[in-house]
Amino acid sequence: MCGRYASARKKHELLEEFQVEQDGDPDKELGPDYNVAPTKNVYAVLSRVPEGAERGVRQLRILKWGLVPAWAKDPSVGSRMINARAETLAEKPSFRSAFAKRRCLLPADGYFEWMPVEGDKKKKQPYFIHPEDGGVLAMAGLYEFWKDPTRDDDDPLKWLVTCTVITTDAEDELGHIHDRMPMMIERERWAEWLDPQLTDTRTAAGLLVPAQSGRLTAYPVSTDVNSVRNNGPELIEPLPDGEGDGLF
Repeated sequence: MCGRYASARKKHELLEEFQVEQDGDPDKELGPDYNVAPTKNVYAVLSRVPEGAERGVRQLRILKWGLVPAWAKDPSVGSRMINARAETLAEKPSFRSAFAKRRCLLPADGYFEWMPVEGDKKKKQPYFIHPEDGGVLAMAGLYEFWKDPTRDDDDPLKWLVTCTVITTDAEDELGHIHDRMPMMIERERWAEWLDPQLTDTRTAAGLLVPAQSGRLTAYPVSTDVNSVRNNGPELIEPLPDGEGDGLF
């Protein structure tokens, strides 16, 4: 699964990196977050077709992590839907509609996974996993709209927009840490993945290709990341030589 990640790039960097045409939240900017956790607000790149337009417009939006299906009675269900398995996207009622119509990219600098410490099953060593070249990591995601029946139609909080991270089997090297990992979408497939006019789920599924072996690297980091109260660039600093599990 993917339950924590780091996203520290500034908004203007993401607008440029993802060739965004429209800032969907021009009056809001998220600060650097080195310990992004479920239910937090996150950046998402998506494409929407404006009324009367013939194509989608690429946007950068701020969404809440933890997908709430349109049919949910209570938004609290989102805390249990932070990840969606790539293998069952077209089958699960919670994700089926979004997979066909509402796909997105979730920018990250890297993500965290925890590996049991040999000889002590009660302890787990966190690892920071990120692109070896230092580039942005475009995690495949889905987003959804939920209408709050308790609010008036003109209430700005009437609509809740949420997202989930798609996961897949981890590549061999990373599988030693955890058997699942976020699904990455390579730059050459961004446009197709985001295209809201692509509604055939079999075609969309064909865009979900696991990252090439060696594209990502990992190293042990401080257990301070275990607490969502901790935040800062020190959370993604590698432990000094000799500390941690020493897998990489």
